[in-house]
Amino acid sequence: MSGIQIANLSVTSVDEVACWIEQSINQYGRINNVTWWVDRVKTPKSRYSSRLRRRSFTVTMQIASAGLTDIRSTHPFWDRKTVNCVHHRTTTIRYHTMTDKQGTDTKSLPSLFCAEGSAESSISDDTLRKELYSFLDMIGGRDKEDILILPPDFTRFHSYAGPITSMIAEYYGHIKSQSVPESKLEILPALGTHAPMTQEQINIMFGEELGRLDPSPFLVHDWRKDVETIGHVPNEMVQKATRGMVDEPWPAQLNKLVWAKRNKPKTVILSIGQVVPHEVMGMANFNKNLFVGVGGLEAINLSHFIGAVYGMENMMGKADNPLRSILNYASEKFLGELSLYYVLTVMGPNAQTGETEMKGLYIGNDIECYTRACELSLQVNFTMLEKAPKKIVVYLDGDEFHSTWLGNKSIYRTRMAIADEGELIVLAPGVRRFGEDDKVDELIRKYGYKGTPKTMEAMEANQELRDNLGAVAHLIHGSSEGRFNITYCPGHLSKEEIESVGFRYADLSEMQQKYKVEELKTGWQTDSLSGEEFFFIKNPALGLWAVKSRV
Repeated sequence: MSGIQIANLSVTSVDEVACWIEQSINQYGRINNVTWWVDRVKTPKSRYSSRLRRRSFTVTMQIASAGLTDIRSTHPFWDRKTVNCVHHRTTTIRYHTMTDKQGTDTKSLPSLFCAEGSAESSISDDTLRKELYSFLDMIGGRDKEDILILPPDFTRFHSYAGPITSMIAEYYGHIKSQSVPESKLEILPALGTHAPMTQEQINIMFGEELGRLDPSPFLVHDWRKDVETIGHVPNEMVQKATRGMVDEPWPAQLNKLVWAKRNKPKTVILSIGQVVPHEVMGMANFNKNLFVGVGGLEAINLSHFIGAVYGMENMMGKADNPLRSILNYASEKFLGELSLYYVLTVMGPNAQTGETEMKGLYIGNDIECYTRACELSLQVNFTMLEKAPKKIVVYLDGDEFHSTWLGNKSIYRTRMAIADEGELIVLAPGVRRFGEDDKVDELIRKYGYKGTPKTMEAMEANQELRDNLGAVAHLIHGSSEGRFNITYCPGHLSKEEIESVGFRYADLSEMQQKYKVEELKTGWQTDSLSGEEFFFIKNPALGLWAVKSRV
């Protein structure tokens, strides 16, 4: 598509460009059928914060209704060089688009379609649906023939990816419609190393109407078999990230079905998920949903190991880190042939009720929607405590956490908060095994959570651990390194099993009598009988807790 370069703008976001375009078109109403797109000038990297840096953009427009001479003589705003637009909180970019016979010309679309939310926001379903449908209209509407959705699995139930997936299915006519849909819908939960979703979990998370479609749109990702290596990240980046421990390229791997969608103009891939502090990636989601969620054995193992070697405390809550740089490199080099868009949420507690609600919604096709979501997530999901708790009690929902592989988020998300020689009590009614698959479960039972030195020694001495670096990383992440005590209270594992992997054991029913979860909210609590002070966390997956001395 050719166009007329009209201005260089100094603004804080693409939203302001949209604001300026719309105000100008509204003021000088003789222009119709305007398509515009933006090329951003590269700016220095900065730590993510709530303060936006000013950036430069080159704006190009294609005018379908008049000649260049008429436009310039009639519309003096063409010559404006700076935008002083106060519309900083514009949430959705709206503009006219032009399409060709092959579908939407993506060069005419900006990278950020929606950036809505704040720490005080509560985004309703009506607003969510409006923003989603506006975005889907922009990228080609219902002319799409092949829709692939990559939501998280049930372990990310609180991400709100279930209702979002259902809304997308409704938009394309696969549910709540009397007519036969014209498009193909496939839903591939980004399981990573997790066990496949059950039918009950699918119905709960995505709704029974979508869950019971026949034939079912839901597919299962097998991280050991269903993948293809699409490229490699240079070993220099891996060597830097592992401090010289690994000197080999990182394999970018994707589910074969996802990779088969490249260069298909009537196809769209929608990656959905929640941005929140994460123990391996620093901040969850974005391209992690691709390279880990629907990635393969080699890539997942090495990425987890990189995170462990670099240090969990050095990663969590940081969007800019060596492992994320590796994934970003892979995105830029290898994913360009996919019609891929990200729908990212930020979830947090309601100030009055404590119930989880949507604080932010970000939709785009490059890193900007992710960085904007990270900025808000750190405001919403990161809690700095004034003092280190001597005791932290964490509850793991029985439907969501069924293994220590998942349940050890109770350790990851609190380790930067708990006091030396403190105690972490994990109430885990649904935990019935250690690993998410049989091989990892076997390795955890055999080697246990014994700390970094012993785990690294075991890895050097045993090929089975070297072949499963993800398990090695998990064993390191799951240890307190002797700094504090971990007491697990599982619903389905014995005292002998728990103690054999290095944890303390306590009876679940006794602990639930002492710590009445249904009466507690996340925050400081005092035991009414003993007067003991403790910090309670109702769902560790929704946040990160720390004290200043450990950040």
